[in-house]
Amino acid sequence: MGGRVADPSGPMHVRKGDVVVIISGKDRGKRGKVIRSETDKGRIVVEGVNVVKKHTRPQGKAMQGGIIDQEAPIPSAKAMLVCGRCNRPSRLKKTQLNDGRRVRTCKKCGEVVDR
Repeated sequence: MGGRVADPSGPMHVRKGDVVVIISGKDRGKRGKVIRSETDKGRIVVEGVNVVKKHTRPQGKAMQGGIIDQEAPIPSAKAMLVCGRCNRPSRLKKTQLNDGRRVRTCKKCGEVVDR
């Protein structure tokens, strides 16, 4: 009986390269950059968050086996985007610019988040 999962059918509110803060779980309060996003599963990988130990076997003569620390995916609903201007975690809204583009905007300060 797992918890709720973000709806994987629609687009996610965070993308690769965004700075996010974790809002629940063992890593609550940590900030990090999104390394990878798995949109089909609704999960993201954030650097320095949800670090697990992975046991690897040696692959041929070049690679050495051992235990490595690696970031594991977390649900995207557990992360909140940090606005670049006000430097606070914020919800997003979609706004349409004059040139017709739809961009993500910070709800607290109104800054356009998309590059």
